[in-house]
Amino acid sequence: MDTDDHKALREAVAALGKRHGRGSDPTQLWSEAGKLGYLGVNLPEAYGGGGGGISELSIVLEELGAAGCPLLMMVVSPAICGTVISRFGTDAQKQQWLPGLADGTRLMAFGITEPDAGSNSHRITTTARKDGTDWLLTGRKVFISGVDIADATLVVGRTEDARTGRLKPCLFIVPRDTPGFARSPIDMELNAAEKQFELTLDDVRLPADALVGDEDAGLLQLFAGLNPERIMTAAFAIGMGRHALAKAIEYARDRTVWNTPIGAHQAIAHPLAQAHIDLELARLMMQKAAALYDAGDDMGAGEAANMAKYAAGEACVKAVDQAVHTLGGNGLTREYGLAQLITAARVARIAPVSREMILNYVSHQTLGLPKSY
Repeated sequence: MDTDDHKALREAVAALGKRHGRGSDPTQLWSEAGKLGYLGVNLPEAYGGGGGGISELSIVLEELGAAGCPLLMMVVSPAICGTVISRFGTDAQKQQWLPGLADGTRLMAFGITEPDAGSNSHRITTTARKDGTDWLLTGRKVFISGVDIADATLVVGRTEDARTGRLKPCLFIVPRDTPGFARSPIDMELNAAEKQFELTLDDVRLPADALVGDEDAGLLQLFAGLNPERIMTAAFAIGMGRHALAKAIEYARDRTVWNTPIGAHQAIAHPLAQAHIDLELARLMMQKAAALYDAGDDMGAGEAANMAKYAAGEACVKAVDQAVHTLGGNGLTREYGLAQLITAARVARIAPVSREMILNYVSHQTLGLPKSY
């Protein structure tokens, strides 16, 4: 359940979202949210943040989504990149990046997905090799959000372990205009303010201090960013589902075709009630995951974050579908703005990890069943 502080934050962000609303300029909203301290609510106070955690940041994204104006880059810039830098970055990296990430004046993208790796992060082929004190980074990334507006991208590469010869994941900060770092937009059917890009890294030369954290930390640092990503994706989905459901409820209360509003009929009312229940249950799991992560329980948070993302994605798709169906033909009009959510809702099922891979995780890690791959 929300604490009093969480309730106050929720109400304040909901008011901000209501002032902007669906169709608002995301750049203006991002700027105002940053000035009010909402974008960096999870980052350390010493660097201009709010000193909270993913629990607070997820509230911000959920409430903006419920108001019809979610900010997708919140999942990436403060949640993934801000978290990784605040936990593992050097003092210089923290001073350089965290204040800007906290107040929204700087933006960072996150590059992990590759054309031939998909959900299998162990197949990442972007590699970094030493050249004197510098690093040379080579590879490709795909479906990377907001690279055009980000000051830098936190890229997941792999370096060779000198002792074993095996490749291990490492994280590098790559500024947008670094030579050899190219981007091309992906033509998406998804109608979103944040664009998707394919990245090409051709012997991108980076100084030694571009490496975030310990070269030997590997998966620990990577999953420090991926758990918040899953929690924030759940918040994104829950907010979207709440927005769609609110539209449907308002319509069902007023729309009268026979003698009573259509919401009086159980065939309309019950599916909306079920959608509300599913969203509330997903929110509880999201809150559990955020609480575990903020308490420092990375293992427990991993399980809960995956479950929360799965539950929220399913609940969002069902809520949007039922909302559109409730409005009938009006659900497909631009006036009501629900039809575009049909595509957007699928994102929460697909990204950042598919529901099937989450089911794999739960069956292996939680239930102890053998792997098929």
